[in-house]
Order: sequence, then structure tokens, then C-alpha cells
Amino acid sequence: MDIRMTSESRATKVGHTLAKVLGIKLSDTKNPLDDPVKRGESVYSLSTAQPYVEEEPTVAEWVQSIIPTWRESGNYVVSLFPFIHWIGRYNLQWFIGDLVAGITVAAVVVPQSMAYAKLAELPVQFGLYSSFMGVLIYWFFATSKDITIGPVAVMSTLVGDIVLNVRQNYPQYEGHDVASAVAIIAGAIVLFIGLIRCGWIVDFIPLTTISAFMTGSAINIAVGQVPTLMGITGFSTRAPTYEVVINILKHLGRTKLDAAIGLTALTMLYLIRFACNCAAKRFPNRSKQFFFLSTLRTAFVILLYVMISWLVNRYHRQHPKFSILGPVPRGFKNAKVPKVDIDIVSSFASQIPVAVIVLVIEHIAIAKSFGRVNNYTINPSQELVAIGVTNMLGPFLGGYPATGSFSRTAIKSKAGVRTPLAGVITAIVVLLAIYALPAVFFYIPNAALAGVIIHAVGDLITAPNTVYQFWRVSPIEVIIFFAGVFVTIFSSIENGVYTTISISAAVLLFRIVKARGRFLGHVKVHSVIGDHVVGQDGRDSALRSSEKLPLGGVDSSLRSIFLPVKHDDGSNPEIDVRQPYPGIFIYRFSEGFNYPNANHCLDYLVDTIFKETRRSNSESFPRLGDRPWNNPGPGRGQLEPDRSHLPTLKAVILDFSSVNNVDITSVQTLIDIRNQLDRWAAPDVVQWHLACINNRWTKRALLSAGFGYPTPPFNPDDSSPLRWKPIFSVADIRVGSESAATIMEEQNRRLRRGSKDVENGLSRAVDAESNSSNYEKSIQESNAYQTSGRHKIAVVQGLNVPFFPVDLASALQSAIANVEEQYGDGDDIINPRSSPH
Repeated sequence: MDIRMTSESRATKVGHTLAKVLGIKLSDTKNPLDDPVKRGESVYSLSTAQPYVEEEPTVAEWVQSIIPTWRESGNYVVSLFPFIHWIGRYNLQWFIGDLVAGITVAAVVVPQSMAYAKLAELPVQFGLYSSFMGVLIYWFFATSKDITIGPVAVMSTLVGDIVLNVRQNYPQYEGHDVASAVAIIAGAIVLFIGLIRCGWIVDFIPLTTISAFMTGSAINIAVGQVPTLMGITGFSTRAPTYEVVINILKHLGRTKLDAAIGLTALTMLYLIRFACNCAAKRFPNRSKQFFFLSTLRTAFVILLYVMISWLVNRYHRQHPKFSILGPVPRGFKNAKVPKVDIDIVSSFASQIPVAVIVLVIEHIAIAKSFGRVNNYTINPSQELVAIGVTNMLGPFLGGYPATGSFSRTAIKSKAGVRTPLAGVITAIVVLLAIYALPAVFFYIPNAALAGVIIHAVGDLITAPNTVYQFWRVSPIEVIIFFAGVFVTIFSSIENGVYTTISISAAVLLFRIVKARGRFLGHVKVHSVIGDHVVGQDGRDSALRSSEKLPLGGVDSSLRSIFLPVKHDDGSNPEIDVRQPYPGIFIYRFSEGFNYPNANHCLDYLVDTIFKETRRSNSESFPRLGDRPWNNPGPGRGQLEPDRSHLPTLKAVILDFSSVNNVDITSVQTLIDIRNQLDRWAAPDVVQWHLACINNRWTKRALLSAGFGYPTPPFNPDDSSPLRWKPIFSVADIRVGSESAATIMEEQNRRLRRGSKDVENGLSRAVDAESNSSNYEKSIQESNAYQTSGRHKIAVVQGLNVPFFPVDLASALQSAIANVEEQYGDGDDIINPRSSPH
């Protein structure tokens, strides 16, 4: 211990010496309460409790807090493999649930992945490769049991756009090489974000953006599949959605036999789902069976039309009657080291951000949603690790970018999945399909796959009722939603994503910058249960009129609350909210207090104070030219307005309950405002009470700016002692350990005895300029510091920062007490006089 103190003192001396050489002033402001005589020693004594002085946080503490310990480093490594926590408890019941869910999902994964590969402008086998790697790898890193990683419609469409653009400019690259490079680059970025545990970054993407992105993309994809569904060719389906619609209508007369396959397949998918849903409602005891029947509808429809296609085209393999899938290689024919170089990456570099955003928002949104539904919490950072690893390893077997699928996740959840290991079951089924079913895949009609895609993305469109609920919550976000949808339809998916994110960020910044605090007033209220008022003594007292109050008119059931003076919080406007005390203002920040909104918040504070107070020193200007330009006075022939009825400014109470951090700009702005108001109140000084501060670094910043203790006299040459009345909040502390029941029982006993309020006792504390004998005498006479049994009293906030009270009630009491001490007013500080705001 001595060695450590010696090293600390040596470091302090070196620091002071260096500061002196560089001309750094280590303390611009001197806290007058560093002197115990001025600090208000009446608030503690060895006979009551040990003194408490708040220590400022140090940079060394901050550095230590961000440097992980060996234990934390070990926990980090273990957290990268969440399966370690549950795999040892794996049991047969879990396996049965995973087996059913895995096989059920596989029946959907196989046809969907092939259909989505077509969206990515890739042969269908690449969709199978991506599905296999996604479900096989994910369970190692998963914190969600429901998510199924694989090809999805939106990401596949985006990859298809990238492949077409790159091949148009660089025809030497194969489409699957481009798709694999996109997967590796985007996966590496996502993996890095997850490894540094910055998963919170996804919180900057609001629900409005996700909904608009999903809705616009679903419409875009569905419309783009209509030509394939109808067998129409001759124009690009990758054009903006509105152009595709126009071209469909122009070429509708060129519809082929494919329409019979596509339309009937799409109709059958919806009919089977509708029939199963109706049957499940009519026969709820068999709802599980109908769910599995509904889930298998995609596989059933594909197999049905494969059989029809085989019957129609078995003798016409070279010239089929309608478009079919064609040859599908068996096994992993495209397994190799992905080709990633500067040229291929630079060819799609501009689209990497949107690829990363799509990978992240779809997966995290789905994972969070199903986590809440099934009562568990995901780790967004770890989910990003899972996505990143999947997309970096998948291309080695031919995979392209994959992320969480909404439809397959919903099916997996409803199928009763128990653990992430269900993905291994799905991987085995997909592996069998890759090796055993390529001959069957040959006859799959492309129109049927288009129907599967349209049916799948239809569930991604935000329902009108959901949009109405958005309108009820935040109308401006509905405008953002439709802006994203329209940009997606009339431009592209990536532009729609950028539009919604940009507008949402702009709205957020506007709300922060234009945030304005509220002036609060003081109101006395009762708490009522039924027709009884809850008293402060813990017992219900019958509601009684003011004529029946005890002698003196003090009702123990009254308590103080603080409401906005203008009732802009929705409180009853008939309640008379008054200024707490003439010349004392309570101001609550609404959206934090940092550099974007510091000026706006405090300008409103100053303007209101100037309107509702007068200068302490009335200025007279005999000649017009003596007046300052910013106070030119009344016009010719008009009289100076009479402001003598207004109070002078005495104290400002700032509610920091919504403020966690401050910065240099906000603190400097607060200093400037303090100086401005000091000039307004000169020769008096304005006392600043900053309540409800919950961050030690915020206290340190404000303390360095001269807040937290009484303001010295305005005249620096004034040698009179600092006059202030120390008021602190105190609480019981226990010597030794006692059970919670014993503590509660003793508290109730003390309440029944009618013990006096701590703060009433504190109000009798003597002046700070009194001598130590008077302090001890005050302690002995004060009920606030009496000890009994194993109890002692301790102050809540530090003795050196009395103007950082713990709540607004303490702040108001302290402000009133010190105002009356300064101006010699003898009013009762607990029930102050009020005046209208």
C-alpha cells in the first residue's frame, strides 16, 4: 500500500512539474468548500457517520475500465462459441424437436434456394450450396434457435444486380466468382463488426427503414418474377419496378404456356395455405398437423409440377414445351478457393455498403423478433459473427451471400425447434438433395419457381393495419416509410435503403438539435386509493376537506411533484402549476445536453428568464446615446415598461435526469450562460443547483467549470465570508448485516412512531460560518442525526458538492434556504410562498 501511494505521489509531482513547464493551470476554479469550515461540517460527526467527500473520476480509472482483464478476455473467447453452454445438456427430447423442425425447414429450403439462385443470376446449384453452408455453420455461433441462414430473395436480387453490372463491364469474370467475392468482402466486414462487439450499430437502423426496405423489395421482386411466371420475354426484368410493369402490360399478348404452370402453381400455394389455416381454426386440436401440411405445400407443388413437366417434356428434352430448369450438376462441382483480387473487388466496391446493410438488417431484425416471441435474448454482435463466418466460408463450396430468412425462420419456430443444432439436420437433407435429386431438378418448370418466389415474398409486404399503427405512433415515420417504398419502386432497392436511413437520421438529428427543455413548477398532490388518501405515515387516511385538517393545516398525505408550467406534457391544464419561488427557476433538459442542442436549450432558458425577471440593479440612461445597442429602449413618445413587479433572478435549478454525458461545447455554453445571468443579477450572484446527475464524469466536467458548490460573491474584492445554508440529503446506513425483513420491520416501526422527516431536521443546520462547537451542538439537538441501535446516518451526495442534489425536491429546498440566507428572508423553506409563473 505504501509503495503504491509513493508511486502515485511521485507521478503527481511529475505531472505538476510538467504542467508548470507547459503553463497548464491545473485548477481554474477553487472550490470554496475545500475548506471544511465552509463546507457545512454540521452534516456529519464521528458520532453519526464517517464524512463522505466525492472523488473525481480519473483518466487512469477510465483506462482501466476499458482494458479487459484476463478473465474478461477468456469470457470473450468463450462467448464466440455459444454452443458450449448448452451442448453438454443436449437430450433426446431436444433432438426430437430439432429433427422435426430440421426436416420441415429442409422441405422449404431446397426449392426456395434454387428459386433465389435464379434471382442472383446464378445456376440453381449455387443456391443449394449457400443453403448447405448456412445451416451447417450457423449453429456453432448462434444465439438464436430459430434463425435459418441461407439465400433470401432481397439479397439474391441485390447480388443479381451486382453480377449483371460487373459482367457488363468485366465479361471475363464468371457470375459465381463475382457472387463469391461479394460474400467474402461483405462477410469480412460484418465479421469484424461482430468481433469488436459493435452489434449495437444495428440500432441506428429503425423499424421504419426495415419495413420500407422489406415492402419495397418484395414488390420489386414479385413484379420482376411476373414475366417468368407468364413466359414473357424481350425486356429486362432488372429495370425499375414501374418500367417492368409497363413492359409487362405492353407484351402481355406474348404470354406462353408457362402461364398455365405459373398461375396454377401460385394459386395452389395460396389455396393450400388458406385451407390449412381454416382447418386449423375449425379443428384446433389438430392445428399442428395442418401446420405441417401447410409447410410442405412448396415441396408438394414443386414435386407435382416436376411430375407434370416430366410427362410433358420427357420426349422433348432438347425443346421442352415450356421453360424448365435444365441440367443440375451432382455434388459440389464448384468447390474451390474463391477468386478475390483488387480488380474484381473494385468492380462492385460502390455496392458493398448496401450489401452489408442488407445482410445485417434482415438477419438482426428477424432474430430479435423471434427472440422476443420465444422469450430469449439474442446477442447482435455474436449474430454478426455468425453471418460473417458463414459468408466467408460458404464461397469455398460455391456459396453466395446468405443471411437470415423470414419465412424459413417462421416455419422453423412454429415447427417446435429446440436448439440451433436443428440446422445440422437441415444440412443433411440439403446434402442428400445435392447428391440424389439433380435428375429430378432437371424438369422443374421455371414458371413454378417464379410462383414460389412471388408466394414467399408476398409475406414480406407490410400489412395496411401495421402501417396504420405506425401512423398512430409517429406520423412522420409513415412518410419515411412510403418514401422508401416509392424510391425502391421507381429507382432501386439500394437507393430505397439509403433514402430511408438518411431521412431517419436527419429526423433524429433534427429532434436532438431542436430539443428544448421545460420549465417546471411545484405542485402538492395526494395519492388516492379508491376514496382514501395514502398518508406519508404508510396508512390510508380518509379523504377529508381542508376544514378537517389537523391544527396548523399541515396534511401529512401531501407530497411534492414537479410538472411543466405550460402543461405541454398532457397534464390537466386546470391544475395551477406555480413557479416554485420568486426568482427561482427549475429547468429540465428533454433530449440530453451535448454540442448539437446546447445553444438551443440554453437560449430558451435565458430568454424566458429575461422575460420573467428584472435586473437586480435598475439602469438609468439619461441620454438616448447612453443606452447599449441591444437595449435601445421604447420608441419615441413611449414610456419604459414597468417591470418592478417582477422578481430578480436568484437561483437556477437544472434537472439532469435525462443527461448522461456532457462535452466541452455544452459545458462552455453553460459557463457563458452563467456569466450572462450573473451580469443580469449583479451585484447579486445566481446560485446554480444541478440535480439528478447520474454520471461521475458529468460531475467532474461540471465541477471543473465551477458548478456544484455555492457561487462566490460577484465582487472578487469582497472579503466577507461565504454565507450559505448547507442542506444535504441523508440516509440510514447499517452496521453489520441484517435481513431485508428485519430492515423493513424496523422502518415500519419507525414510521408508526412518527419519526420526523430527515430534511426537516436538516433545515435546522447552522450556518457554515459558525464555529465547531456550535456544529456539534446542532448535531446533538437535531433529530436528523440521531442514531439508534445499529444505525448511522450518512450523506448521499458528497460534502464538497452540495449543489449536486440527488433530486429536485432537495434542490428546491437548498435553493430556497440559500436564497433566504442571502437575502435575509424568514419564510419557511419547506412550504415556500409561491407566485404565478
